[in-house]
Amino acid sequence: MIEITDSDGQLLHIVYRLSDLEGAERDEVIEPNNFLQLAALNMKEGKTFRPHKHIWKEGEEKVIAQESWVVIKGKVKVSYFNELGYPVQEEVLDPGDVSITLHGGHTYTVLEDALVYEYKTGPYTGQENDKIFLSELEYPL
Repeated sequence: MIEITDSDGQLLHIVYRLSDLEGAERDEVIEPNNFLQLAALNMKEGKTFRPHKHIWKEGEEKVIAQESWVVIKGKVKVSYFNELGYPVQEEVLDPGDVSITLHGGHTYTVLEDALVYEYKTGPYTGQENDKIFLSELEYPL
């Protein structure tokens, strides 16, 4: 697993490789204090879970959209940025890899035809309430 932090040590992005789960049954990829949660599960045939449903939880009114991409097939390059819009790292994702953005910015470039699952926190109330483009920041890229 690759953790990308800013100069203050704040966790901005995570790259979780399919190989990171080898030999483990479960890996809590994201710490529970984040709004976006991800666990990697390696399950054997016949595994079952008790029937359940999830309940609404009390929470903060102010939330940020957090996002992850799971590459199913193809290849995707991810460029990561800190919260000021400065580039911090690039990674290439292969099938089975996941990119998680908790804070900061990102952009994706599809290197090979790809199928990707995108997970984001919601609700989505329109682009103007969801994101700011890095070119609009007062800091140079």
